[in-house]
This record gives sequence, C-alpha cells and structure tokens, in this order.
Amino acid sequence: MIVKKYCRIASFVFVGVLATIGSAFAQNKAPAVSEWEAVEAAAKGQTVQWNAWGGAENINAYIDWVGERMEELYGVSVNHVRLSDTAEAVSRVVAEKAAGRTEDGSVDLIWINGENFVAMKERGLLETPGWATDLPNWQYVDVENKPTVVTDFTVSTEGLESPWGMAKLTFWHDTARTDEASLPHSAKEIAAWLKDNPGRFTYPAPPDFIGSTFLKQLLVETAPDDIDLSQPVTDESFEAATKTMFAMLDEMRPNLWRSGQRHPENYSAMKSLLADGEVDILFAFNPAEASSGIAAGELPESVRPLTFPAGTLGNSHFVAIPFNAANREGALLLANFLISPEAQIRKENPDIWGDPTVLDVARLPEEDRASFEALPLGPATPSPAETGPVIAEPHATWQERLEEEWEERYVVGG
Repeated sequence: MIVKKYCRIASFVFVGVLATIGSAFAQNKAPAVSEWEAVEAAAKGQTVQWNAWGGAENINAYIDWVGERMEELYGVSVNHVRLSDTAEAVSRVVAEKAAGRTEDGSVDLIWINGENFVAMKERGLLETPGWATDLPNWQYVDVENKPTVVTDFTVSTEGLESPWGMAKLTFWHDTARTDEASLPHSAKEIAAWLKDNPGRFTYPAPPDFIGSTFLKQLLVETAPDDIDLSQPVTDESFEAATKTMFAMLDEMRPNLWRSGQRHPENYSAMKSLLADGEVDILFAFNPAEASSGIAAGELPESVRPLTFPAGTLGNSHFVAIPFNAANREGALLLANFLISPEAQIRKENPDIWGDPTVLDVARLPEEDRASFEALPLGPATPSPAETGPVIAEPHATWQERLEEEWEERYVVGG
C-alpha cells in the first residue's frame, strides 16, 4: 500500500512537472499579443490558412494583395481558402475539437460574423478573449462611433474577433430603365409592387448571406413592436414575429423572377441579372458595391441608389482565430495588418472593393487621413443621409431559424 501510495504521489509530482514544463513550452511557443516583437519573430515563415468567402472577384483580388504585403512586410504567406459558406470552416474546427485536435488545426483565420461567431464563442473554439483589443492597430478602431465593432448581432465580441469592415444593406436600380419614384422604398412594399411588375425582383436563396439578410430586413420591418428581436429567438417569439413576414413572402413568390422557382446563387449572380435587364432592383451589404461594379464594367454607369427612408440593417464583419490555429502568430499579424491604415484605405477605395472602414479617420496620422479624404466616393455610392438610419441586426439565433423555415416552406415544401 505504501509503495502504491508513493507511486501515486510520484506520478502526481511527475505529471505536475510535465504540466509546468508544458505550460512554459506553450508560453514560449505562443507569445502573448502584448509581446508583439516576439509575435513577429514567431510568425516569420508561417503560412496562414485564411478561410474566407470567395464569391466576389474584387474581394479575392484584395485578399491576394494582402497576401503580397504580408510576405513583403513580415515574411508571412497567406493562403486564401475560398469558402461558399463560412459554416464550412466552423464545422471543420468543431470536428477537430471533437477529435481532440487541440493544436495544429487546419484553420488559422476565419472571415466571420453573426451566428457563426456566436456558435464558436459558445463552444469555446476561439483564441483567448482580448487578443483583438491588444493588437497594436486597435488604437485606430472607432469604438465610440461604430459600436458594432465590439458587438456582433447584439452579442459582445469580448475581443474574440477583430473588426475588418462595416456593412449597410443598400439597394440600387438602373436609372436608364426605371424611375426611382415608381419603385418600392422598403422591403415590405416589394410584394405590392411585384403585382404590377411580375418577374422584376428576386433575392439569393438563403443561407446565402445576402438572401438571409433580405429575410431579416423584412422581419424587422414587419415584426410586432412588442417582440424584442435583440433577444435569442424562442418558439413563441418566432411564431409571433414572422407571421406577417412569411405571409408577404408567400404573396411575393409567384411574382418573383422565374416565378420564384429559382433564385440567384449570390450577389454576383443577382448583379448580372440587373446588368442584363432581367430584374429592376439590386441589393448588397456594402454601400460602395455598385460603384465597384461600375468601375469593373459589370454594371451600367446609370445605376444609382434606391433609398429606403426608414433605414436598413447594418453591422460589422470580423476575422477570428480558432483555439487550435497552427499558425497563430501569423494570423495575429494578419489581423493587425487588416486594421492598418494602409489596408483599410485600399479596402475602402471603390475601384478596389469599396468596403467602409472600421477606423476613426480623425485619429489617424495626417498622411493617412488625407489619403482617406481623397478617396473617390463612386457614382453609385449613397451618402450616409441617403442610406437612411442603421437598423440593428436581430440576435444571431434568429437567422438560423429564418433560414430553416424558408427552406422548409420553399425548398422542401416546393
């Protein structure tokens, strides 16, 4: 018994020593964000597996440029893993955790927001809280005037993800073919307008994020005032909040493009439909998207904003690092570069992408501030007054329920 007890104690001590050594090793292997020089040194030579939506050529080209700058500045390579749905990367990290793969994961950085962020946060799948707010370039992020940079679909980010850009749902039409006064000026007006203009409107099929956003816009316009959409959805609140919304979608369906039997795959496909004159209304989550399309020769120069005076949904999009990222330091450097003045100025240029900045331009060095102020707005980019008020996103749990119900009604149900 004494021998067994001694062995248990010795084993305990040995395990404790190993734990201490392991902890020290982990600390050496994973320097804190505050030790930025050590982060830069550890990152050199790494290849960051950046999982990001790959459905737009201008965004893909911007990410290619980011990769070139990361190589030049830090000796870090970037591999853009092009996704059609962010949930693909989330599922991979979930599977790796279930399999006990706590390091050397296959995903280093994810372009993310909304329900995917909430799912990873709740399951403990993200890098330690606070890493984002410890990044050197965080000093320029506009937390005061852009509160969604620290709140993702009403959920506090707690520094678990770093903001990359701003989004505001924006609608456009082609002034060469349609008069703005004859068009609907809210999502709930579209059903009535379609009766006189059958086939002239469509939306991407959820769970494409633009299609899901249209559902949410219609939801916030039609939900009863006593339903708090900032709270997690319940069976009761879902039924009460969506009754009018789905009645309108049912009414719209036979009058949609292709009688609602087909939907464009994504924004890019919807953009082609407007350019070809098959539909009259285009929408995206970036106010400069149409200007970028005009600059690329993808849209007619006569495309202009379609104002929704009561406002549209707005949010921020982010990048996050999984808990088991194999190239954590390279991912930290990449996240920091993405909120640098250099990267944000290029991203906001409508000739490149036109994605609004997350930075407080007034706090930037004079040269960077001047570069922002010199950016062209673009012929189809609305001013803040033209885009209308920013409407807060519903809690992230609403989106999945909306997508499930939409599929049940219009795909499974036929």
